[in-house]
Amino acid sequence: MPESSAVSPQYASIPHRDHTAELGMWVFIATEVLLFGGLILAYLVYRHVFPQGFAAGSRHTEIVIGTANTALLLTSSFLVAWAVEVFSPATTGIVTWLLVGAACLGLVFIALKGIEYSKEYDEHLVPGIDFQFAGPKASGVQLFFVFYFIATAIHALHMLIGICLLVTLAIICRRAPTTRHRTALHSAALYWHFVDVVWIFLFALIYLPGRSIS
Repeated sequence: MPESSAVSPQYASIPHRDHTAELGMWVFIATEVLLFGGLILAYLVYRHVFPQGFAAGSRHTEIVIGTANTALLLTSSFLVAWAVEVFSPATTGIVTWLLVGAACLGLVFIALKGIEYSKEYDEHLVPGIDFQFAGPKASGVQLFFVFYFIATAIHALHMLIGICLLVTLAIICRRAPTTRHRTALHSAALYWHFVDVVWIFLFALIYLPGRSIS
């Protein structure tokens, strides 16, 4: 695998450069944990205050779409992990297709989320734009959907960034793979897996509460 022996002066060696890049990704992920952790903490506080309203709101979400999206993301994570595992000059073709496949699954996720948003708009469940829900649980349901749209929209934005990363790496690795690209692919894989883990938490918080209540 071609690789120049020259590295930027701030690095002592190529391994030092690669370890620094990975550390940078872990620091970035730590900041993201603070972001989503704050959202989830707010969710838990308001769910404690409005348990019935949050359960009622959850029952109005599209659990079939949520489950399908979970399966899509888990499959895409598998493809990305596979690409990292087999990355070499002799496997640029399969690495490219694995990354493109993962990116396509991510796009399907975004499309399904758009369909879900459309259904919720038709049902007048979008706070601040068109929200109508009668009954004593209305305040709790509205707070639930405030969290729902903020959390899922931020997650979708992270998905779009991840898709761009995967497509870019697929193009670069296809043309001239180097050990530096292996490091970049590894960092992108960390990001993609993190986005998937966040979705698993969101799925459990958004789609599952109140499902056992008739």
